[in-house]
This record gives sequence, structure tokens and C-alpha cells, in this order.
Amino acid sequence: MTKDNNLIFSTENYAYLKDKIIEQGGFYPGKIEKKIFPDGERYQRILSDVDGKDVIVIGGTISDSDTLELYDLAYAVVRNGALSLTVVIPYYGYSTMERAIKPGEIVTAKTRASLFSSLPQTSRRNRFMFMDLHSEGLPHYFEGSVVPVHLYCKSIILDAAQRLGGDNFVLACTDSGRAKWVESLANDINVNAAFVFKRRISGEETEITSISADVKNKTVVIYDDMIRTGGSLINAANAYHEAGAKKICVIATHGLFNKDALQKIKESTTITAMVCTDTHPNVLALENNFLTVESVASLIAQKLKSF
Repeated sequence: MTKDNNLIFSTENYAYLKDKIIEQGGFYPGKIEKKIFPDGERYQRILSDVDGKDVIVIGGTISDSDTLELYDLAYAVVRNGALSLTVVIPYYGYSTMERAIKPGEIVTAKTRASLFSSLPQTSRRNRFMFMDLHSEGLPHYFEGSVVPVHLYCKSIILDAAQRLGGDNFVLACTDSGRAKWVESLANDINVNAAFVFKRRISGEETEITSISADVKNKTVVIYDDMIRTGGSLINAANAYHEAGAKKICVIATHGLFNKDALQKIKESTTITAMVCTDTHPNVLALENNFLTVESVASLIAQKLKSF
């Protein structure tokens, strides 16, 4: 990106992350006028001159309304002459429907990727940056000359794991689906990895049948890319506790904490501490002595400066 030329805009719910990225230096705030009409329709007007500028737009697809706000803003930036466009989506919220199981199911992750792919192209092509996607295949859903960039929060996760785990810990996950990624992280810091085996009882219920590693008298640090209701996390923590773990901590990239999820996790009593990044705005109001929030702003800023 051209130096002293990086304008950064954000959707309303991601203004906090925009401000943190600007604090990293080398980025300048783009100005927008916003209001909501009485019928609920959103009004946006770009006040900054974006013509010939490298422009970044940041926003998570945390709801359909936020998705359209992000799309509209990115569209307007290109139409007003941006030299380049980078859309930063810290949380891509359609990973639940990233494939079809039953006939006729709509793969929302794909339809939303097609929507963003339809944005007008800048002369330098459009980039989309994602963080710790739930499915590695999601960037391939984007079409045309779009450039997808998958940015990993690995450094934050490893620092947090070593801080929480101390000298003798096992890095674990909630199920075998994340085993390869957790094993890779564990190898980087030379600790053992563990995961649980599950048996599905019904469409909504599973039970844990065994654990892959010895955790007795050890601290277990569970990594999960995304926490929504916390049910799977609590079940896994209980299994590690029953297997003899002396202490259990949790790290997550995306903390949605739907409804009273964080309270349920805290009240489970098996988990003593949590670390989560700020890729989702829900965590901002939840930080306390149980939940520590680490910002991804420096990771994003560093990557943006490399373009």
C-alpha cells in the first residue's frame, strides 16, 4: 500500500477495532455520515476523499444487517475512485452453513462470498482479509479476481497458552475436528496435544467417549477457534477434569458468547481463566477478572503494511 495514503473506514460495530489499528500508525480515519431513517433504512455518506487512495474497510459479518452495511460501504468506496480496496473481516459469521448436508440447504457461507465477490474491482484488485476461519475452505468460495488473505492469530494464542499454562501443560481442543491445528500449535511450543473423542447421540447431543492424551496432574489449556453457547467447551473441560487435570484454562479467537454463555462457563467451575481476542464486538463488554481480551489490531496493521 502507498505510504501516507491508507484511509480506514469501519462499520459501526467495528469502530473500536478501526481506532486500535489507527493507533498502530500509518493509517488515517475515513469520515462517514450515518443515520437511520424512520423505516429502519440505513443512510451512509462518505465524507473523505477516497479518489486515488488505498482504502481499508473493516467490519465483521456478525449479522445480516452488518453484512449489508459492510457491503454498501465497500461498494461506495470503489465507486468513489479508490485505488485499492482491502476489506478486513475479523469474524466471518457464516461458517455454520459452509456446506450442505440435506437436499435444498442453502450454503450461506458461499452466497455471502458471492455477494462480496460482486463488488466493483479497483485497479489493484480487491483483497479480503479473514482471521482464524472455522473452515479452511471458505476463502475458495470467493470468485473472480478477488484476493483472499487468511491471517492467523497464532502468536496471540501461543503467548496466551504459555502465560496460562506455565511450565507443565497440555494444549487441548474440544473435539478431534480441530486436532491438527492444535497439534501444530503444540509442536511450536514443544508441549503435548490432547483432544476428546465424541459419539453423536442425536442431532443436537453428543457424549465424550475418551481422551487422546494423559492429562493427570497437569494444566490443560483448551484452544477453540469459536465459542458460541459454550456447551461443547464445558463438556470437554469436564472430561479433562474427570481425567485428572489439575487446572483448566481456555483460549478462543472468536468469542460470541451468545446469551449467558460466559456466565455458564464461569459457573461450570472446571475452567479457571479465559483469554479471547477482540475479533467479535460481543467480548468488549464482558472482559473481567475471568476473561482477558487481547486485541488483534497489531496483527492486522502489520499485515496491511506488508501489502
